Amino acid sequence: MRIAVYSTRAYDRRFLEEANSHRRHELVFLEARLDASTVAAAAGAQAVCAFVNDQVDADVLSRLQALGVRLVLLRSAGFNHVDLEAAARLGVAIGRVPEYSPYAVAEHTAALLLTLNRQIHRAWARVREGNFALEGLLGFDLHGRTVGVLGTGKIGRCFARIMLGFGCRVLACDPQPHAEALAMGVQYVALPELLAESDVLSLHCPLTPQTRHLIDAAALAQMKRGAMLVNTSRGAVIDTRAVIAALKSGQLGSLGLDVYEEEGDLFFRDLSAMAIADDVFARLLTFPNVVITGHQAFFTSDALCAIAQTTLANADHFASTGQPLHAVSVERLA
Repeated sequence: MRIAVYSTRAYDRRFLEEANSHRRHELVFLEARLDASTVAAAAGAQAVCAFVNDQVDADVLSRLQALGVRLVLLRSAGFNHVDLEAAARLGVAIGRVPEYSPYAVAEHTAALLLTLNRQIHRAWARVREGNFALEGLLGFDLHGRTVGVLGTGKIGRCFARIMLGFGCRVLACDPQPHAEALAMGVQYVALPELLAESDVLSLHCPLTPQTRHLIDAAALAQMKRGAMLVNTSRGAVIDTRAVIAALKSGQLGSLGLDVYEEEGDLFFRDLSAMAIADDVFARLLTFPNVVITGHQAFFTSDALCAIAQTTLANADHFASTGQPLHAVSVERLA
């Protein structure tokens, strides 16, 4: 099967080629993001492979279908960037990677938390300049603190286990409480209690119409004053402008982000020689109590290997059965 791989970086090519060592598929690597202006590059392919910031909307799907593409392979678990109704209508199958390494994202979440708490980012910069003063670097013991986990899928549960290892009290909120989390000692509560009780709130929920801007001005007002917020799920789960207001007022004590709701024009590119045109993102960078990484939480060799293998397993299964191994559709979500 000929597969046009969009948003390719060197690491994508390496792991996909290793997974395709038997040359079952012809992989055509494209650096460009998938959108209406680049869809023509998929001509001659039977499938396209897309990443989190590619556009797989109705227009793009229609153009792909006209080119003969019948399969979209997502190199991600999330599929909020795909118009599933249009895909079903056009007869284009969608395959995703439902899991790769939940440990990668959970561990990165813990790294953001520890960096913010112990001011590692500021201490590192000071020491490089010969400044060994400790003023302004005061943190707190995680042991005994309350950590809230919003969403207890595999990543959320991995993160909860890490926090329990630190001796934290772990609260969680999820429409479907998980037996494994309960067995670990996680206590499920309603969202208002989670917000009010958490010293640290970590977001691990998918982006859906129900979770878009779930952490808005009203939710932030319910949080403990000075609490920490960490988001490694999807950028639009938080209302960024409301978060900036909460940081300015001191209602929010610190913020760790690996995702951003308008990240499509920023992340996965080297913009170091350019001015950042996004004023909201630029404002976030001015806060000393904000740490941002560029959608890096998934980025381990273990995770990339699993993503590549599952992506090509979806292609293999489609080639033999007409459906990807891990299909996602409107019917399945209903």
